[in-house]
Amino acid sequence: MTDPGAEVPVQEHDELAQQVADAVEVYLLGLQAISRGEAAGGAAVPLLLLEVSQLLLAGARLGAQVDFETPTRYQPDVGPDPDLDAMRLRLADVLGDIDTYAHNFEPYDPATLPSQLSDDLTIIATDVAHGLRHFRHGDAREALWWWQYSYLASWGTSACGVLSALHSVVAHDRLDRDVEGELEQIEAAEQLGDVPPAADAVDAGTTRS
Repeated sequence: MTDPGAEVPVQEHDELAQQVADAVEVYLLGLQAISRGEAAGGAAVPLLLLEVSQLLLAGARLGAQVDFETPTRYQPDVGPDPDLDAMRLRLADVLGDIDTYAHNFEPYDPATLPSQLSDDLTIIATDVAHGLRHFRHGDAREALWWWQYSYLASWGTSACGVLSALHSVVAHDRLDRDVEGELEQIEAAEQLGDVPPAADAVDAGTTRS
């Protein structure tokens, strides 16, 4: 296991690059599938939460390494970025009212700005896809440099904001539903005279489902 902050030996570069490339491909394929409506039964948001979480794990591994270096100052040309605008529009349609959220770009600055999940998910995809093109051109070191740099400078921050927003949606959906169900049960029991008033029952503590 590589110690946090330790330089990755040259012989391990290819292995790490392959693992990050696999995570990137899973994210890109998952995003496309979800945008096409393939996540049935309201599973789109939980699946997006999973995809972003897995990609952030790969990013955290890159962030734990010392800075990768490349033999040249300038990146080799690997062609234009993919056009993901159609996917972005589909994601916005899938997300609907929850697409817009408040994002704090700097944790130590209390100001928040409105952002769109569909935009940020697509920007992340564009960033990591750029590194994937380097990897597919056989340049693992360049791919690692780009993924690490862009994780620290760009998509890592966006992914953390997206992760927080998606987690909030999933948590409210699950927990609010449980509370509503408990209140309905308490109300029904009150009508039968079996329990004290709802306020007293709720204040008594949270039950496990």
